[in-house]
Amino acid sequence: RRCLEESTKYACQRKTMGVPIASHQAVGFKLAEMGMKTEAARQLVRLAAWKLQSGQSNTLEAAYAKAFAADTAMESAVEAVQVFGGYGYSKEYPVEKLMRDAKVLQIYEGTSEIQRAIMVRELTRRLGRG
Repeated sequence: RRCLEESTKYACQRKTMGVPIASHQAVGFKLAEMGMKTEAARQLVRLAAWKLQSGQSNTLEAAYAKAFAADTAMESAVEAVQVFGGYGYSKEYPVEKLMRDAKVLQIYEGTSEIQRAIMVRELTRRLGRG
């Protein structure tokens, strides 16, 4: 979410050809993609939490949420660096650190590949084939 917030703020302030870069389709679509995936990740987390709170098994949903949220964070960070252009690599702006931090999310508490292995196990078990 922070990548989306920082990118949107920057894209509304930074101007090229007299208009904010947010009004350029390429930049606007990056913001839209970040927003869409961020909200989808939040909903997956909510579903996993709801199932756990309801006393239901949430192993599959938790794996979905963890992998999708971590991948979304990384994708959003890369897109944020693109929105910021050359400044995206500068320590003057937060997105360079957000990109480094996002990579850790894909590794910590089970890599995205491990989450996918859990998904396969749970999907095949739930479908009665495993």
